[in-house]
Amino acid sequence: MKVAAVIVAAGRGMRAGGIIPKQWQSLGEKRVIDETIAKFINHPAVGRVVVVLHPNDIGRLKEPNVEKVFGGTTRQSSVFNGLLHLAKEPPDLVLIHDVARATVPQNVIDNVIAALQNYKAAAPALAVTDALWSGLDGLVTASRPRKGLYRAQTPQGFNFQLILQAHENGTKDALDDVQLALEANIEIAIVKGCETNIKITMPEDFKRAQKIIEERG
Repeated sequence: MKVAAVIVAAGRGMRAGGIIPKQWQSLGEKRVIDETIAKFINHPAVGRVVVVLHPNDIGRLKEPNVEKVFGGTTRQSSVFNGLLHLAKEPPDLVLIHDVARATVPQNVIDNVIAALQNYKAAAPALAVTDALWSGLDGLVTASRPRKGLYRAQTPQGFNFQLILQAHENGTKDALDDVQLALEANIEIAIVKGCETNIKITMPEDFKRAQKIIEERG
């Protein structure tokens, strides 16, 4: 089975602070984007890596072992651009991953690929264990049941042709690729995510991500 990865790195991500988007900021000895790409180009099952970049950032990435594609105005359009690029020589399976998850462990990638041997789609997630509230204007308005709720992670994996069709036919403001797969009636397996597969979103997340990388050695 031919497996490709699409890494979405076209966003501006300015909530993380700094004068440049978070994917280009340092995370120890490497940049965020370099840490993320390494997880996939070094994975024995992944044959191709496509990185979707903002047009202004194409020259920032010098990694020779990836294919570079222009992103769109939204995450969804950026993913679609990556899929269209792959469609010229389509893989069997595709992993779609957020560049800000630079600490994804190999076993999570392994689990997604393994699940795709039996399902048309698979995604890592963690069950919600905290109490959930609704709120308005700084006040709690209601509690919400957490049973059956999960925190989504990436990479989300798919049969390539099916997710390409889902992007072609789906809503244009989907939360993620899993939502598009659901709209297309694709069965999606939940695989075990990891607490250290964090998404760098705020300034304090850089220190946490760096600590995770250092502890792994």
